[in-house]
Amino acid sequence: RVAITAGKMKSVYAHFPININIINDNTHVEVHNFLGEKFVRRVNLLPGVTCKSTGNKDEIMVEGNDVENVSRSAALIQQSTTVKNKDIRKFLDGVYVSEKTFIQELAEE
Repeated sequence: RVAITAGKMKSVYAHFPININIINDNTHVEVHNFLGEKFVRRVNLLPGVTCKSTGNKDEIMVEGNDVENVSRSAALIQQSTTVKNKDIRKFLDGVYVSEKTFIQELAEE
């Protein structure tokens, strides 16, 4: 079964705006200024998965043919912004999956 699957991700922050850069032909994601840190988080997307901006503020779309790879790439982006050594009930900043969509199923021959 071949299909095009996409998931929207939204960056959520209380004070420091999170900047997301998409580089290397939409196959790498960089997360800047997470909780005001200077450290840049880099995520390599899995094969067959691309990332693009949706045009909305603080929102990106992860899409590809394989449901597993799209889901795992979105999880890698979300896990890169895990808050450490702070109360996670208070510090809710991060990049989260906001929507999962199944765009189109392609006919196999």
